Amino acid sequence: MENKNKPEFLFEKINYKILLIGLAVITLGFILMSGGANENPNEFNDAVFSFRRIRLAPTLVLIGFGITIYSILKNPKK
Repeated sequence: MENKNKPEFLFEKINYKILLIGLAVITLGFILMSGGANENPNEFNDAVFSFRRIRLAPTLVLIGFGITIYSILKNPKK
């Protein structure tokens, strides 16, 4: 008899899809946070305090972390 050991993954396919979506949302949040640098350090740039960098981007990062935690905890067998 041959014992064919089929490799078993830790998660199901849907878990990996949700995980990738969560990682994409986190990446988008960090991309939105970037920028706003000023070439002259003696001048102040008000772009640092824009809605995108203060509210939107951190919210997207937290939502992305929530999605990834959900993908880890989701049990598709139920």
